[in-house]
Amino acid sequence: MPIDSLIDALGQSKALALGGLSIGFFFGFFAQRSRFCLRSATIEFSRRAPGGKLTVWLFAFAIALLSTQGLIALGWLDVSSARQLAARGSLSGAAIGGALFGIGMILARGCSSRLLVLAAQGNLRSVLSGLVFAVTAQAAWSGVLAPWREQISGWWTVEGGTARDLIAISGLGRTGALLFGALWLIAAVRWARHQRVPAWGWAGASMVGFSIAAAWWYTGSVAAAGLEAAAAPVQSLSFTGPSAEVLVRVLFAPDKAPTFDLGLVPGVFLGSFVAAALFRELKLEGFAGGASMRRYLIGAVLMGFGGMLAGGCAVGAGLSGAAVFTITSWVTLSAMWAAAALTDWLVDQRGEQFGREAAPADQAMPSRSFSNQGLRL
Repeated sequence: MPIDSLIDALGQSKALALGGLSIGFFFGFFAQRSRFCLRSATIEFSRRAPGGKLTVWLFAFAIALLSTQGLIALGWLDVSSARQLAARGSLSGAAIGGALFGIGMILARGCSSRLLVLAAQGNLRSVLSGLVFAVTAQAAWSGVLAPWREQISGWWTVEGGTARDLIAISGLGRTGALLFGALWLIAAVRWARHQRVPAWGWAGASMVGFSIAAAWWYTGSVAAAGLEAAAAPVQSLSFTGPSAEVLVRVLFAPDKAPTFDLGLVPGVFLGSFVAAALFRELKLEGFAGGASMRRYLIGAVLMGFGGMLAGGCAVGAGLSGAAVFTITSWVTLSAMWAAAALTDWLVDQRGEQFGREAAPADQAMPSRSFSNQGLRL
């Protein structure tokens, strides 16, 4: 059905929500199947232990960039009015918020989108962490943490328009942007062949990337066809603001007009649930203990505040914002990578090393002897 007809039949708000639900379902299904996760990619890169997770992320990144820039080059998409480019941004917020988010996703063992996917599979750790993430994000937007966010954001701002457009700043041009994405796609293909990444990995990640461009195109088309321009912002996928919005609507404002974000979060959850159910991966999982719970909750708080401060999460900045080459999103993504790698080294790698050094030598002997006898523990 053409978008004009869909808007006539449902109204602009409901058409947006339906698009969010559909594209969210698509994203959730393939994110679950491909195991798409920025945290896992960062860990592989920092530990120099290739296992396919970095390759999966690169496929999603390259396809999101190429497909989005391709739509713009063909004249099918105009992102000039998108918040990431048109509005004033904060470089200080992008750097500090991205770093906090990177630390948080290591502690919570997944970024905000990954927590939503895992929650749909029955991971109760992710359910609680996701709720804390949404509450913190809302507190950072209009609650008790908002003054801190506003203060940090005001340290170093950048005007909207060409000042935030990395293509204009660098002189890269549309062709250069497409070539940049093509280089990363070629690298991803080569690594996938070398590491023998299964089809669900690279193909599923590619579908994740296409969902970013699909969201840009759909919201842009609704904004162009609709009468209420303010109610139909040009946007793509993100999970910080939408998670907070869904929480507020469920608790306080169920009668507000539907939005793209309102359809997105349940769509991702439903898509992930269907994928897990089809492939028999539904499983209830909880916390291993109090220390584990503290780690997850601290991580969720850092991600909630950091994502709202940066104006985007691992998907909102790392894929959606990077795909349109907004400078704040690239700063956010770089800060996420650096902080996540450092946190993994300080918290997990050194912790594992200390654990091995502290363990008595005779504790490891029984498992090796049983293994030699062919017994499974």
